[in-house]
Formats: sequence, structure tokens, C-alpha cells
Amino acid sequence: MYKTFAEVKTALASGSTVLEIVEGYLNAIQQNSDLNVFLEVFENSAKEKAIEVDAKRKAGNAGRLAGMVIGLKDNLCYAGHKVTASSKILEGFESLFTGTAVQRLLDEDAVIIGRLNCDEFAMGSSNENSAFGPVKNFLNKNLVPGGSSGGSAVAVSAGMCTATLGSDTGGSIRQPASFTGTYGLKPTYGRISRYGLIAYASSFDQIGPFTNSLEDSALLLEIMAGEDEFDSTVSSRSVDAYASIEPIQTKKIAVIQESLHTEGIDPEVVEKMEDTITKLKADGHEVEFVSFPYLEYMVPTYYVLTTAEASSNLSRFDGVHFGHRSSSAVGVEQTYKKSRSEGFGPEVQRRIMAGTFVLSHGYYDAFYTKGQKVRRVLKNRTEEILSQYDLILLPTTPSTAFELNAVKDPIQMYLQDIFTVHANLTGHPAISLPLGKHSNGMPFGIQVMGKNFGEKDLFNFSSYLEKLA
Repeated sequence: MYKTFAEVKTALASGSTVLEIVEGYLNAIQQNSDLNVFLEVFENSAKEKAIEVDAKRKAGNAGRLAGMVIGLKDNLCYAGHKVTASSKILEGFESLFTGTAVQRLLDEDAVIIGRLNCDEFAMGSSNENSAFGPVKNFLNKNLVPGGSSGGSAVAVSAGMCTATLGSDTGGSIRQPASFTGTYGLKPTYGRISRYGLIAYASSFDQIGPFTNSLEDSALLLEIMAGEDEFDSTVSSRSVDAYASIEPIQTKKIAVIQESLHTEGIDPEVVEKMEDTITKLKADGHEVEFVSFPYLEYMVPTYYVLTTAEASSNLSRFDGVHFGHRSSSAVGVEQTYKKSRSEGFGPEVQRRIMAGTFVLSHGYYDAFYTKGQKVRRVLKNRTEEILSQYDLILLPTTPSTAFELNAVKDPIQMYLQDIFTVHANLTGHPAISLPLGKHSNGMPFGIQVMGKNFGEKDLFNFSSYLEKLA
């Protein structure tokens, strides 16, 4: 099937219809059903939209995304369609409205083809925490696709749609992109409206695309970004023309030295980073190692703060207002306890409990307040680096995709995010580029981090880096 929007446009120019393209993707979804990627395929509404877009194309007034077929992570709202955050607690819930990012894609005539499996409430690094079973990696079915947006990554990697949306709270777009050989972008915090995204940790969450080409990522960001009356945290800054990627001048690039010497990093990931640095220097760029001595504090800080926010955000799912209600509960207290115990999976329960503890009397200052102070230190140091350098280069993941059920210890699982939580803690934009290929046959990503709202530079440099690699 068509891997990129450029391929779709070529097919349309050669006489194919949007409906035919949608039907091709529907066949691909059926053929790959064993990967457990789609929780629901919106076959009827996708075909209806395709027919509508074909009519617009005939009339000559189709939008910029006419023919692009997009899958949604199962935490993004689309009116009249179910959304469950891959949790039993929201089983059967149908969205009453469409989120801003999704609406902007629809307005440009994209076709939404279905909702994609993810870690429950976006909590996980392997897509093994879904209430509806794990997603398998298209490139090797014994391996995880990464998380939490694993379904979104695999749908793109396997050619089940042109692009997908995910959400990135601590690396949930970039880490699965690294494991599946796709492009994963986490924009600057506040660049895309979060209205219509089921919240995990509100000061970390950001919507972003998975694609098979850099150009598609840039185009999708350009369309989704910008101010929104429904989200007070979204930026009112004007949106750059991200889709017109331009040649770059020589750059000054920082490489976080601790990232290449961290425990457990695969030697081939280090080798690829060193090779990239050598090529950049040979091409006239200034590349320097900088110290970021807080690497070991990032994952603990991230989990203190995100679990606290999750504890607050998920309190609304209680079996009373909406969602799963226990049939065996008697009385108010039992309804709350049993509904939440039955509705939430073990990882979500673990994070809610941790967050409740972090926010509890006597521990608030010791954990939450201190976590916020550390976050400020991390942000200040990152800003300091980016005031002296144009971009930061680092690995996306310490290794390639690991085997299903291989990581049993929650702490070891949390450490999978060691290089990705940085951009969420500080709010900076970051992209994972599928530039690495391991001797085990699996891909891995190289990550570029930019200045706040510097996505234009990020895309321009990423385009250059692709050609360099």
C-alpha cells in the first residue's frame, strides 16, 4: 500500500479515487489483523468521507489532505465514534465531540480510518498494558512496538494508513517510532491544542504525528498547530510554513555526552551516533559534547510529576459520571472502589496510587514540590544549552525493540524512556528519525531536539540529516 502522501497523490493523479485508496488500506488492515493494531475500523464513515472527498476533487475544491488516510490513537476524540483509551473503564463510550487536532485534519479532507490500540491511558513503553491485548511489531512479531502509541506506530510501519496521530507524554511517539522505523514528532508543548485528547499528565501531554516521511510530518504539524479557543494552554504564536523544507546553513550542535555513556545503551546505537557526529563535522558543522549531569534524575522526576497529574486527571473515571460501573457494588463507596478496581488495569492502578501518595499530606513537599524544582533546573540547563547551540542531538532509545513479556520490572520498563522524557519535562520539540539499522535487523532512531517553537529548524535540519546518513 501507499507509504507516503506523495505516493497517494501520484496515484490520484494517475486516475485512482480516494475511495479506492481507502479500500486498499482496509484490505491491508484485514491482512495484518494478527498484529492487534486497530481496536475499531471506521469502515462506513471512512468510505462516506472518501466519496465526499472524491466529489470535492471533481469540483476542484478539495483540501490539502485529500487522499490522506489517518488512524487515531485511542485517546483522541472523534464525534460519533468510540474512544476508550484502551481501558475497560471507558468500554462502549462514544465521543460527543471532535478534538481540535482531528477536526483540522478533517477540514482539510483527510479520511479517518479507525482507532488504534495503545497502552491503557497512554501509560507504558511497550504497548503491553492495553486492556485489549498487546500490539505486535510488524517487523518482527515477537517484539514489542514500543509505547504507549504502539498501534499508531505499527499502522504506519505496516502501511495500514498513510499517517497516524499519537500522544507523547514521556516519549510515547518517539520511542515507538524508533522501534518501528518510522518518523515520530513531539512538537513544542502548546504548539497543538490538547482539546479532545484524554489526559494522562496535562503539563506533559502533546499530540503529534507518525509518518513514513519527514514531509508528511511537517505538513500535518502545519495543519494541526495554532491557537484554539478550547485550550487555554495552547500557544497563540503564528504557525510557520513547516511543509516547505529549506536547505540549511552550517549549524552548531550539542551532543549530551552522558547519553552515550549511560548504562545499558547498545554499542551499535553509540556507534551510529559517533558516525553521525563525524559526518556532521566533516560537512563543516560545529559539534560539541556538552554536560547534562541530570540524566539519572529525569526518569524519577518524570514519574513523580506525571503520576501526580494522572491521579488528579483520572479521578473523573469513577463509575458514577460515566464509564464502567461495577454490577456487584452496593452503595456509593463500593461503587467507586469496585468500578475503578475492575475498570483500570494494573499499570494504571500503580500510577494512580503512586500519584496519590506523592500528593498526600506530609509527602507533597518531599516529592511533588521537589519534583517541580528539579523540572525547573532541567529546563534552565536545557535553555542554557540551546542559547549557545542550534540543536541537541541524542539517541531516541538505548536499544532496538525488545521481546514481548521480556521486561517484567516496572522500573526497568520506565528506564526505556531515559532519552525521551527530557523533551517532555522541558517542553521542547523533538523528533525521532529512522536513521539507524542494527545488525539484528531492527531499526532505531536518532533524536533531534530544538528550541521552543523551533520546529521549522528541526525539520530543515532533519531533512539534511536524512541525506547525510
